[in-house]
Amino acid sequence: MAPESLTATIAATSGVLFDFDGPVCDVFAGHPAPGVARDLTAILTQIEATDGKRALETDDPMEVLRLAPRVGAGAVRRIEEALTSAEVAAVKAAGTPVTGAVESLRAAHASGRRVAIVSNNSAACVREFLTLHDLDRFVHQVIGRYPNRPDLMKPSPFSLERAAKELGVKASTCTLIGDSTTDIEAAARAGSMAIGFANRPKKEATLVAAGARTIITTMLALAEALLMPPVAR
Repeated sequence: MAPESLTATIAATSGVLFDFDGPVCDVFAGHPAPGVARDLTAILTQIEATDGKRALETDDPMEVLRLAPRVGAGAVRRIEEALTSAEVAAVKAAGTPVTGAVESLRAAHASGRRVAIVSNNSAACVREFLTLHDLDRFVHQVIGRYPNRPDLMKPSPFSLERAAKELGVKASTCTLIGDSTTDIEAAARAGSMAIGFANRPKKEATLVAAGARTIITTMLALAEALLMPPVAR
């Protein structure tokens, strides 16, 4: 990664959008995701056996939610409710924020930019974690997944477009910091910039391929870039 690329991206940014699970919090560190996925799958199987069995193929709770519409609106509501409860419980046991996340949120806020969390997790769990760690003072908006509409989760641009509107900035001047290809794809579809957070080996190549403008391997690098004075023109 060329440092100039990160600096240039930040210089063009008015709205800093943080994905939650990865850049800010390891949501399921205390309550492992595969266990949550199994619990959700059990609910889905009770409602409809065939599609419930398909959910057995994944250990990702979000993928179980994505499967729920095949069963029906009632299934979506039940899975959404159960997942939200599991997420709120999980962030209470998740431990401290990701290294560099506190510094990045503080720096983004101190820089005068508008700041939002834009997540496929529920807004309830994001707010719980921010409050628990006294981080809500650095965040202007929390945009969680739209209830009962898994089709609007990233890679849909819906949450980014909503964040830009609520922050009062143009989507084209927003930058999303995300650790998954769905984050990067959502930013591209919204016409926003994206910084890939390669928090695990081999992620860098996939994030670049998805369209990340630049890559960081630690959130502290983002904090440092946000604290740099703007370049005179």
